[in-house]
Amino acid sequence: MILKQFWNEQVQQYSYLIGCPGAGEAIVIDADRNVEQYIAAAAAERLRIVHVTETHIHADYLSGSRELAQRTGATLWLSAEGGPDWQYTFTTPEHKPLRDGDTIQIGGVTVQVWHTPGHTPEHISFLIHENGVLQGAMTGDFIFVGDVGRPDLLENAANMKGTAEPGARRLFQSVQRFAALPDHILIWPAHGAGSACGKSLGGVPVSTLGYEKATGWAWRISDEDKFVEEVLAGQPEPPFYFKMMKHLNKVGPDPRPAVDALPRSSSLAEFEAARERGAVVLDVRPSAMYLREHIRGSLHIPIYAMFAQYVGWLVDFQDEVILIASDEASAKQAATYMAYIGWDRATMWFGEDILRTYERAGHELVTTADLQACDVPKDAVWIDVRGRNERLGQNIPDAVGITLGEMVVRKDEIPQGKRLAISCQGGTRSPIGVSVAERLGHDVLNVRDGYLGFLTCQGRQKVSV
Repeated sequence: MILKQFWNEQVQQYSYLIGCPGAGEAIVIDADRNVEQYIAAAAAERLRIVHVTETHIHADYLSGSRELAQRTGATLWLSAEGGPDWQYTFTTPEHKPLRDGDTIQIGGVTVQVWHTPGHTPEHISFLIHENGVLQGAMTGDFIFVGDVGRPDLLENAANMKGTAEPGARRLFQSVQRFAALPDHILIWPAHGAGSACGKSLGGVPVSTLGYEKATGWAWRISDEDKFVEEVLAGQPEPPFYFKMMKHLNKVGPDPRPAVDALPRSSSLAEFEAARERGAVVLDVRPSAMYLREHIRGSLHIPIYAMFAQYVGWLVDFQDEVILIASDEASAKQAATYMAYIGWDRATMWFGEDILRTYERAGHELVTTADLQACDVPKDAVWIDVRGRNERLGQNIPDAVGITLGEMVVRKDEIPQGKRLAISCQGGTRSPIGVSVAERLGHDVLNVRDGYLGFLTCQGRQKVSV
């Protein structure tokens, strides 16, 4: 058996290719939109992708399963569990349903379906057998390393009221069923650390069922009510785009657009015309460059591990986007990352020359004061953009805590007429918050060392006393 694991840092997601060299065939599980990577990996092993499937209707990234099946001529297997309200609504000639107990054969490899509801009602996992011996399980968003999938997303992200507690109870039952499997089997999850699909996901890419049972909180609780209480407590804020992802993956996502088609422009007339149409100016340059000078009203999200998620938080799905990037590679990288969550409306990109053109035309470029925590003026209001779980027991006195992705919808909670000091944990997210606050009309400072810098300041005060 050949097994290849693919890691997408932008959505903290794992996908898999399993192949049988003797049969020359392969199956892909939980594909993202970069379908070329699976085709290339199969070709390198002289395998043909004949089956494509996924564990559930994903909410955190746009699935590539449909496109991959169409590109390769593979059979697309999709869950038929969970009842009529939880079914995929698109069909293709190659589409076949999967139910508990079904199997897919690839030479000597048998992929057995287990219905594991809880994270979502239709969720399935795949037990992988080689020559009749159970090797492991592709557990999707059911079992993670160190955690289990959250059952509240349908209620808290997709506004499907009354689904969280029943989902938690189904998840408990799925965990109990899975616990009877042999401890030696490997666990291959669909997400790793940083994903919002759980609250304490581990950073290693694979585990064993025995290790999870010995160390994971979910396996040590035998009382269903206690499990429900624990799994629903302390879950992180779900990004706003999850609801749209759920919808698009249910009705059938479109193929990913070619990023090579993203044109560069240096025309101020085109820039202004796009802004007149309501386009979002998204500055993806490094934060130091943005803080030094930028166009007033531009949104800033630097290209780093959480780029796609913050685009999903802060840019409306229907909005046209024009990019300001350091170079062509960065612009295309940004467009690629946006495509992972279906944000396909990036229409053009501009280099830094647009700033000079903009300034020569009589427009104002903006700089942002970039200060260490110890240097923040006493009359500034701290805005702490860390997540609510990060702020628990680690507060900055008198700071207003507003999670970065929620700044726009909670704008009325931001003090008016005050200079704002935007801070995060260590300075990565605060420049994004600076851009959001500036777009809302505030006078802003960036706290480059964030909460960690605040702790340093407190330590100095204690030493001086």
